Amino acid sequence: MDDSILIVDDSPYIVDGLMALLKRKGFKPIASHGGDEAISILRTVKPDLILLDIMMEPMDGWETLEKIKANPETHNLPVLMFSAKKISPEEAQEHSLNIEDFVSKPVNPAQLLDSIKRIFERRSNVKIEAGIAKDAGLDVSVIGEYSALRKSIDVDKNLLAVLKNSCGLNIPGRVVPEDVLQAITQLDEKIKGDKLRLKEINGTFAKGF
Repeated sequence: MDDSILIVDDSPYIVDGLMALLKRKGFKPIASHGGDEAISILRTVKPDLILLDIMMEPMDGWETLEKIKANPETHNLPVLMFSAKKISPEEAQEHSLNIEDFVSKPVNPAQLLDSIKRIFERRSNVKIEAGIAKDAGLDVSVIGEYSALRKSIDVDKNLLAVLKNSCGLNIPGRVVPEDVLQAITQLDEKIKGDKLRLKEINGTFAKGF
């Protein structure tokens, strides 16, 4: 395994721990101790994945993510967000299209490694399937939509679980704010709609193959 992963966190303790973990699992980790340093590193290094903390100073993870996605040279790099901060419904809606997954701190090594594996496998499978569809003569825009939907559904399902857990939706007697309930409902409906559309596209792929 030679996949490189850029770790971005302003805590040296966390960076050192993740460096050791990922090295043991065969990855090539790259240390970055903040958003500014990460942006500087990305001028010359293009990792296979970016592991990005949200709560950093002076530039937090969301601002760092925006800079990464605004640059054509780094726009397509996959980003896995992680944080001890509870993600808000607004953040979930605003950033879900630009991230591959979200993992809560304290980081569970098994959960983190599973998420990394899932991201790499999904990107590999989508690339292979898109190549087959392109060779079969299917419309490029449909292929692009298919790839986006595959990622979007996985990310949204995880964010939905995070939102439900953070607001205590499954705790008896817990009063959940109306805006949070609305955001959860909207995200759930989006997932259902995306799944229906993906099913339609899968039918098109089957015909093309």
